[in-house]
Amino acid sequence: MRILISNDDGVNAPGIAALHGALADYAECVVIAPEQDKSGASSSLTLDRPLHPSTLSNGFISLNGTPTDCVHLGLNGLLPELPHMVVSGINLGANLGDDVLYSGTVAAALEGRFLDLPAFAFSLISRQPDNLPTAAYFARKLVEGHDKLDLPPRTVLNINVPNLPLDKIRGVQLTRLGHRARAAAPVKVVNPRGKEGYWISVAGDAEDGGPGTDFHAVMQGYVSITPLQLDRTFHEAFSGLANGLEGLF
Repeated sequence: MRILISNDDGVNAPGIAALHGALADYAECVVIAPEQDKSGASSSLTLDRPLHPSTLSNGFISLNGTPTDCVHLGLNGLLPELPHMVVSGINLGANLGDDVLYSGTVAAALEGRFLDLPAFAFSLISRQPDNLPTAAYFARKLVEGHDKLDLPPRTVLNINVPNLPLDKIRGVQLTRLGHRARAAAPVKVVNPRGKEGYWISVAGDAEDGGPGTDFHAVMQGYVSITPLQLDRTFHEAFSGLANGLEGLF
């Protein structure tokens, strides 16, 4: 069993060390992760410059690229043997609802969708690492039990773990993605030379966060497990759209 581990917090982030520690005695684990924090990189690939992998003293491979770059290279020639599974995280911060559109953590897992085994993206609902052992525990349990999960091909599991000690976790729930309200407006700044700039502001609060959603599960102390697929086709729109198009052409 060979597992490729990546993240978007960067190769030196505590979450990726915790994830590697949780899985290293279960499988042959290789870490390829961005040399810098690439949160919000989504599924972007670097196409304007070459990528240079560098092996660190702990054996992790650092790459001057995005999370998707890391997995893409790992699955397409950088490693001597193809991994069986991609596991991403442990992200410090939630990846709930609309967050999956921007998340480099989720994107790294999505890049592993062509493998025969499911891919996993793990996030802890905190910017602090205190309860990383809780998330690492569930990462080990889910990855170790992957063969018991009856999943269609190209499925990615997005797992969000409440920021709680293990003994305070109430259980796990299968959830759908909730939805956030519109994000706060960007914050305008002016540097000492008078040049204007903008900081992207905080994500919106849960607008659709009722029972059954990932937002609701983690707020109630449950680990949220949401199966994701890449197909974003809005199938329910076909009939109405087809009728409208007939009158246009």
